[in-house]
Amino acid sequence: MTAGTAPAPAPEVLAAFESAKGFMPTGEGLALYAAATEAAALGLPLLEVGTYCGRSTILLADAARTAGVTALTVDHHRGSEEQQPGWEYHDPSVVDPEVGLMDTLPSFRRTLHAAGLEEHVVALVGRSPQVAAVWGGRLGLVFIDGGHTDAHANGDYEGWAPHLAVGGLLVIHDVFPDPADGGQAPYRVWLRALASGAFTEVSARESLRVLRRTGDLPAPEPDAPSRTH
Repeated sequence: MTAGTAPAPAPEVLAAFESAKGFMPTGEGLALYAAATEAAALGLPLLEVGTYCGRSTILLADAARTAGVTALTVDHHRGSEEQQPGWEYHDPSVVDPEVGLMDTLPSFRRTLHAAGLEEHVVALVGRSPQVAAVWGGRLGLVFIDGGHTDAHANGDYEGWAPHLAVGGLLVIHDVFPDPADGGQAPYRVWLRALASGAFTEVSARESLRVLRRTGDLPAPEPDAPSRTH
């Protein structure tokens, strides 16, 4: 994925991405698309944790469509901690007025419909560790972009990294080595993945890190507490 040779989405796909509700900058989106295109060549599903309204899902779905695989996206659609009322990223337009809680699922479905990508995506509605616990297949890509607490980020890594095929790509968003730039949980997961010996970094674009699984993951600690979110 060197400069000038990375695959890029068609203009209409990029336009759909840029018009969708969400937080990923275009530069990071292009890096994600390049990683998804490479990983899709393995012939395995591409999975993201943290759907929100489907902005990044558009890119995974288009890469999956081109390769003839499926994009999977996991979210409980009630919003992460920083999206709750009173927090920086709260959006009142995605609150369900009947129950008074966030519900980004309708916005996500409209996003995919507008982009013409519904049939290439399977939405897994639930909490990431619970879904991972019942998932039995291998994956070509795992994109971690869910909750940004240590418990949530580690739970996503622990739940999904074991399902990533050797040669597949682990992509982590919002990796900020400097605390002044953002929360540290994804950064610590990135460090954890590298320290495991099972991953080798492939590329970095702004806060997006791409790692390839090159070996076996360490066995989990037998007394490690389970993490849910």
